[in-house]
Amino acid sequence: MTDSAPPVVLEVWCELQCSDCRTALADVAALRARYGADLDVQLRHFPLEKHRHALAAAEAYEEAFAQGMGLPYAAAVLDRVEELEKRGGPLLVEIGAELGLDAEEIDTALVDGRHLLVVDADVAEGKAIGVSGTPTYVIGGEVLDGSDDQRGLRERIEKITDRLLAARA
Repeated sequence: MTDSAPPVVLEVWCELQCSDCRTALADVAALRARYGADLDVQLRHFPLEKHRHALAAAEAYEEAFAQGMGLPYAAAVLDRVEELEKRGGPLLVEIGAELGLDAEEIDTALVDGRHLLVVDADVAEGKAIGVSGTPTYVIGGEVLDGSDDQRGLRERIEKITDRLLAARA
């Protein structure tokens, strides 16, 4: 990548109570390791109604992101998705504390809804571009739905990324 060329953007539409998104995050980590600064991974929210704590998890993620720990927080929540179903908000706050975040701010953010507009905007945009489940990836104008089957998606993302990076050279 040249100094002036922006990175390729990979949007990952996910929800933090989705066990399939745990697998997606492992793929995202591999992509980040392969491309480094040439790939800008952006987590976008698409909480599904069937998961009662998904909206709160998205809001807590936004607070963790504001504190500089978005992706580590997402990974920690996804690692405990089964526990999230049982414990909800208290677990989200606990995970923040375990990561060294200001857990009181996460708790306050869940109460005051300060990040709800960001989450709602992501959901609206996701619906507008055809996201219906998670994980879904958007890269180079292509929407790749991984909500039913993620096999081969990382390879497709790599091919698209390689093509977009080569076009800039």
